[in-house]
Amino acid sequence: MAPMRIAVTGASGLIGSALTASLADDGHEVVALVRRAPHGPGEARWDPEKGTVEADALAGCEAVVHLAGAPVAERRWTERRKKVLWDSRVKGTATIAKAMAALDPKPRVLVAGSAIGFYGETGDRAVDEDSPAGKGFLADLVQAWEAAADPAREAGIRTVHARTGLVVSPRGGAWGALFPFFRAGLGGRLGSGRQFWSFIALEDEIAALRFALDHDELSGPVNLTAPEPRTNKEVTEAMGRVLHRPTVLPVPGFALRAVLGEFAGDVTGSQRVRPKRLLDAGFAFAHPDIDGAIKAALPPPNRV
Repeated sequence: MAPMRIAVTGASGLIGSALTASLADDGHEVVALVRRAPHGPGEARWDPEKGTVEADALAGCEAVVHLAGAPVAERRWTERRKKVLWDSRVKGTATIAKAMAALDPKPRVLVAGSAIGFYGETGDRAVDEDSPAGKGFLADLVQAWEAAADPAREAGIRTVHARTGLVVSPRGGAWGALFPFFRAGLGGRLGSGRQFWSFIALEDEIAALRFALDHDELSGPVNLTAPEPRTNKEVTEAMGRVLHRPTVLPVPGFALRAVLGEFAGDVTGSQRVRPKRLLDAGFAFAHPDIDGAIKAALPPPNRV
C-alpha cells in the first residue's frame, strides 16, 4: 500500500498494538482513537458510550480499523458482563460507522473486528463465510456487532468484518492464559479434547488485516483463521512438543464450568472454521500449521 492515514481503535490491545506498529514501520500515519485525553498528535478521542468521535480524528483518513471491545474471556459471563460485552462492540461499531458515513470525503474502507463466534457450535462440520449464523450469546452478539456497521456500508464505504479465531500469543487473549500452565508442565486437553479450535498466528492475523485493507475485492465477512483447524487434543500435543513439557493433566468439563461459567461452553465447544475468502483472494499464511504458530509466538531465543 502507498502510505496513507489510518485510524485504529483498540490500538493498545494485543492485535491493535501489533497492527499499529506494523503500519507505522511501513510509513503509514496511524491515528489511535482513545477514550481518554490524547497524549499527542498520534491520538484522538472518541466516546462509544456517548456515540461521539473527536471532530478531526477521522479527517483525511483513507481507512479505519476498528478493533475495540471488552475482552470476552477475561471474566465470568454474568448478565452485567454480557451487557458490557454487547455494548462495547455494538455501540462502538455504530459510533465509528456513523462518524465515517458523515465525512466528506469518506474513508474508502472500514475493517471492523468480528469473531468466529458467529457460527456457534459446529462440531465436526467445516464452515466458511457462506455458512449461516449459529445459536447462543456469542452468535447473537456477532450478528448485532456486524449489523452496527451498516451506516458505513450504506454510505458506500467498503466494509470488511474480520471474523478472528483464537490468536496464538502468550501476551493476551485466550491463548495468553494457556501458556503459563503449559510452561509449568500443567497443561492438558480441555474437556474431551475432540473439539476443533480455529487458530491463527498473531503474525498472520496482522498480515490478514493489512491484506483486507489493500484488497478491494474483499468485503463483508472474512474469516481470519489458519487453513486447517485442529482439535484441542492436537493443540495440546503441539504445545507440549514446542515447549518440551508434559501434557498429561486433562481439565474435566465440570471443572471448566465451575471456573468459567457459561463461557466454558465456548471453550469446550467445537468450531471448525475455514478462511475461504482469504484463500480465494490469494492470501498466503506464514504459519498455517499449529506447531509453526506456537513457535512464532515465542521470543526469538526460545524458538525451536
